[in-house]
Amino acid sequence: MTNLQESLQKELLRTNRSGAYSCSTIVDCNTRKYHGLLVVPVPELDDENHVLLSSLDVTVIQHGAEFNLGLHKYQGNNFSPNGHKYIREFDCDTVPTTVYRVGGVILKKEVVFQHYEDRILIRYTLVDSHSPTTLRFRPFLAFRSVRQFTHENSVASRDYFEVDNGIKTCMYKGYPDLYMQFSKKNKFVFQPDWYRNVEYPKEQERGYASNEDLYVPGYFEMNIRKGESIVFSGSTSEIATDTINKLFEKECASRTPRDNFFHCLVNAAHQFHIHEKNGDRYLLAGYPWFKCRARDMFVSLPGLTLSIGEIHYFELVMKVAERGLREFMQNKPKTTKISEIDKPDVMLWAIWAMQQYAREEGKQKCLDNYGTLIKDMMLFIENNKHPKVKVEENGLLYSDGRKEAVTWMNSTVNGVPVVPRSGYIVEFNALWYNAVCFSAALAELDNNEKDKAHLDEMAEKIKKSFTDTFLNEYGYLYDYVDGTMIDWSVRPNMIFAVAFDYSPLNSDQKKSVLDICTRELLTPKGLRSLSPNSGGYNPVYVGPQSQRDYAYHQGTAWPWLGGFYIEASLKLFKRSRLSFLERQMVGFEDEMSYHCLGTISELFDGNPPFAGRGAISFAMNVGEILRALELLEKYHF
Repeated sequence: MTNLQESLQKELLRTNRSGAYSCSTIVDCNTRKYHGLLVVPVPELDDENHVLLSSLDVTVIQHGAEFNLGLHKYQGNNFSPNGHKYIREFDCDTVPTTVYRVGGVILKKEVVFQHYEDRILIRYTLVDSHSPTTLRFRPFLAFRSVRQFTHENSVASRDYFEVDNGIKTCMYKGYPDLYMQFSKKNKFVFQPDWYRNVEYPKEQERGYASNEDLYVPGYFEMNIRKGESIVFSGSTSEIATDTINKLFEKECASRTPRDNFFHCLVNAAHQFHIHEKNGDRYLLAGYPWFKCRARDMFVSLPGLTLSIGEIHYFELVMKVAERGLREFMQNKPKTTKISEIDKPDVMLWAIWAMQQYAREEGKQKCLDNYGTLIKDMMLFIENNKHPKVKVEENGLLYSDGRKEAVTWMNSTVNGVPVVPRSGYIVEFNALWYNAVCFSAALAELDNNEKDKAHLDEMAEKIKKSFTDTFLNEYGYLYDYVDGTMIDWSVRPNMIFAVAFDYSPLNSDQKKSVLDICTRELLTPKGLRSLSPNSGGYNPVYVGPQSQRDYAYHQGTAWPWLGGFYIEASLKLFKRSRLSFLERQMVGFEDEMSYHCLGTISELFDGNPPFAGRGAISFAMNVGEILRALELLEKYHF
């Protein structure tokens, strides 16, 4: 904790399942513009999150001597006030807990983010002290979008109003009031000032602007006795201060402990849940900057719900998703918050997700709940009503991705796809074959012989065309084929043709594809997006935005692809590959104590030491690792 080179690389995320979050490093030094103690959506302004309360510095005062436990980075690599040097212990098994020691004073700090409310709660307990002790709290306010910075200005309001054991204030019109209250009576000293040139090194690394000024309205001060606890509440709504202590205890009791790998992933899975006030349920694609994206939601949905026994949440999310899918098919105005629902493979991933539901709950229940939706989507695609994908005479799907990124490999530079995957795209057609065969199985269950015969005929045509188009003489699959343009790059998208329940490949072809994935793409953090033996290999995701965009899918490793690799290996080799695949999981378990504690980041460098990069917590990765854990567990019985 006292080594900033180590501790500033470790982040901690807390969410409230309503879109707000609290995020910083484990030493409470913000290193990103996305960091803050209270970061909330302000729908009246835009669809972004906004940092209201950036941080809260606590100062221990004894015999007139002040010891500030805060930490900020300023321009010129200056850190102040270096409160990290007082840290003696850190633990986040249940709730993040930091123990500070200042001489004879031992102060414990515990932090929770209230579920379904925009409220951060911090409990300070004076564990030991030999003299009268005073605590001083200094809030740093931002009131800005996570994508912008705030700077000293004369427009910001300095007004504040006293409320029960605290104050409320609002820097700019249109923002909600920020209520800062304590469980104990205190004195607020109005001492407005700007702290200038706070610097965020993660933004510097990414080639962005990285400095801002933060407004401090003054400080709260109160005495604390040995053994006493004081709870701070920062929120967009007022709270009765005599209830704060009980609320903190209640929130602690509802936490999933992070005492093992599985529990860490369950905790992370719940952080992606979004409960709207109108009852809608979503899954965020990741933190801190992703929204709800259709493809990400359907890929991660089975792992984040079914694999941890939360069938009901799967059904709630699918209820909203069905509304969004039908609005798209009927060309109606959008009423959901699901973006990119028009991408050509989204419906196929939705069918795959429902197929996993059938695995858990049985095909009959899947047919009852989703049979009509699946049939309608299949007809929508088959009848060429989808604007971005077409069924060709040979049965394969064709999609034009030369000018628009249509697949999950979606990075662009100057509006042009970095990887212009176009034509017959390998995972689209693996998904298509799988969807046709699954639909045929549902038609058979429904005693619909006509549909069954038609789908069986389609499947045979797709199967032949798939191997004719994608399988090459070297035993792997082309990534995409567009007329005379054939992409020979060894990429991981061919793994889906091996992993899905219905595959157009025979056993020998599957083994050949899997062997090449193992030899050229497998890392301890999942599959590389490009083989080191292919042209353009660029495995390190660092530098300015354009540099990172060129590396995004050119050799970086993705854990969610590793989940499908594990499924493919189990299908082909059963128990004989079990110990190897369980060793594969060690790479993900190690990640629980790096980057963002207890979760899995968006992507990793394709070369050792396979550093975590991008978004600090990514739904597809967490979902697929949970699903892979469940698959591995089944082979032990």
